[in-house]
Amino acid sequence: MNIEEFRTYCLSKKYVTESFPFDETTLVFKVADKMFALSGLDRQPTQVNLKCDPEKAIALRETYEDIIAGYHMSKKHWNTIIIDGNISNELIVELINHSYDLVVKGMTKKKQRELGFI
Repeated sequence: MNIEEFRTYCLSKKYVTESFPFDETTLVFKVADKMFALSGLDRQPTQVNLKCDPEKAIALRETYEDIIAGYHMSKKHWNTIIIDGNISNELIVELINHSYDLVVKGMTKKKQRELGFI
């Protein structure tokens, strides 16, 4: 998967916005103003950070060499994935969905209802 495919998929999800809140090279994706993905566009190979359940994060890091602890993020809750490496597009999509779902699940029930998630 390349960064454009990653971007297109993230933006296809409900209530997702993109911005550069930190600098001109760090692209951030938010669902209803909560960050679920980001990428340093100037980093090679192409890497993205995705939120992840802590136990799943450890298992993924132990299984795939292209998944490491989140770069400049909470190592417990974020993974960095090299998306133009050996990770399948299917797994990358699954990890984007997992990150997005974790953020939605962390919203208040009221907010989830307002947005139509429940």
